[in-house]
Amino acid sequence: MGYKNAICVLPDNLIMAIQQHIDGEYLYIPRKEENKKGWGELSNSRQLLDERNATIFAEYQHGTPVEQLANKFYLSPKTIYKILSEMKK
Repeated sequence: MGYKNAICVLPDNLIMAIQQHIDGEYLYIPRKEENKKGWGELSNSRQLLDERNATIFAEYQHGTPVEQLANKFYLSPKTIYKILSEMKK
């Protein structure tokens, strides 16, 4: 996320009104609800995790023990059990 100088994008009267509340400090302006992106949507992280979890589930169904899956994917056995539980739904 990049910062923009308010002087370049906002009218003077709006800048003065904002300065009445917060003068010279950083201000975060959230996105509109309809413009928000879901977690991992921009970086493809969600898709990569879904693919990893599907692989874990498939290997488990073919007899790979939880401990072996945990070591292979650098996860705790508890996390593997959570993934398996979610994938069964």
